[in-house]
Amino acid sequence: MSESKPSQMDAAPFTMTLYLPAQGASEIDATIVEWFVAEGERFHKGQALVQVDSAKSVYDFEAPCDGRLIRCFHRAGETLPLGEPVMEIETADPAMHDWIPPAAADAPPPPPVAETAPPAPSVPCREETIALLGFGGYLPERLVTNEELLAEFPEIDSEYVYQVTGIRKRRWAADDEKPSDMAYTAAMQAIRRSAVDAKDIDAIIVATTTPDVAMPSTAAILQDRLRLPFIPAFDLNAACSGWLYAISVARGMILSGTARNVLTLGVDMQSRLLDRSDRGAYFLFGDGAGATVVSAYSPGSAGHRIKQVVLGADTRGLNLARRSEPGYAVNNGQGDVDPWIRIDGPALFRSATENFADVISRALGRSGWSSQDVRWIIPHQANGRILKAAAKRSHVGFERFYLNVDHVGNTSSASIPLAIIEMEDGLRRDDKLVLCSVGAGLTTAAITVEW
Repeated sequence: MSESKPSQMDAAPFTMTLYLPAQGASEIDATIVEWFVAEGERFHKGQALVQVDSAKSVYDFEAPCDGRLIRCFHRAGETLPLGEPVMEIETADPAMHDWIPPAAADAPPPPPVAETAPPAPSVPCREETIALLGFGGYLPERLVTNEELLAEFPEIDSEYVYQVTGIRKRRWAADDEKPSDMAYTAAMQAIRRSAVDAKDIDAIIVATTTPDVAMPSTAAILQDRLRLPFIPAFDLNAACSGWLYAISVARGMILSGTARNVLTLGVDMQSRLLDRSDRGAYFLFGDGAGATVVSAYSPGSAGHRIKQVVLGADTRGLNLARRSEPGYAVNNGQGDVDPWIRIDGPALFRSATENFADVISRALGRSGWSSQDVRWIIPHQANGRILKAAAKRSHVGFERFYLNVDHVGNTSSASIPLAIIEMEDGLRRDDKLVLCSVGAGLTTAAITVEW
């Protein structure tokens, strides 16, 4: 009688390393989100071993065989090149002797290690605390769901859009609305909530990438509507980081004695700048405006104290998010200039994640805070997956990142003040907050605030 071939139960166990599969040809790395199996535990073929966040999607890496997890090479929150092993396992499955690592076989070389931005210089200034007073915001009435936009993309569904972007709906401006209209409503609300007379506003700064016209500035148009002649008023373009840049400039104006109360706004109307055939950008953006008054802090007042400001820009991401034409509308579509917003999704995902984590770390260090001191991280609402990956890298629990991107979308420079308005009823005196953003450029900004 011939000898039977040994079964997996009879085969001698052996150890081997496993690699993550690439979800797209352009991918070079991925981020570990969560381990489902601990070292030493046994698993079965098809069981989810680890959740992975790649530039294309979030997915569960399933076991190719029965076995036991010997060692995890990367912890949750770490990013690894796809050509690098993710775990070591023990198995007795003889078929695994011929297993071909899905990413290692043709993996591209790993990207260069991201440079860490140098610490921001400590600039001496007047011994005066600057504060954020009341907040105002505006979201258009029109609610646009994923389902409505998917009429252009019958091959995908709304749950896929949510998984990739973290967005289910957003607000888009009416046909007769302009950015200055949205800014005016937000400004009036901020002035009222700040308990400052409009006549006491000494300067206006509007952060926007979508001005009403190339000139005059949207700030000048707003100034006229507020009937505040003769004060300085200007626009600032730092993309999604614009509102935090505006806060920093306002703070500098007050410390230099140029102004006492500075109205600062972030307003963007991106909905008319989206190419309906480009699903990389079409689902991301909503319209909105957010504002606050920046002023010198008075003990016992209702102001929220600014502790530190960190600004920067990473030119390696110069072309990852871009638009060649100015303004909030596409006028005639003539000529050789591409009028739409364009995004290099996979590269932007990696760069934004790195820069978010870096600017949060620098802000904490400058403020003398540990990650445990912070009650809330209030980020620019860029993309749900980016923010989840950034939380892992920054070692601040994702539960302390405030997100409203699911129902307002990416509102660019308006996103942080709009988020603060949503959550401020739950904030307590002296709560430590980190407001942070990464925007086209890539601009980076963080402000630490003691509420």
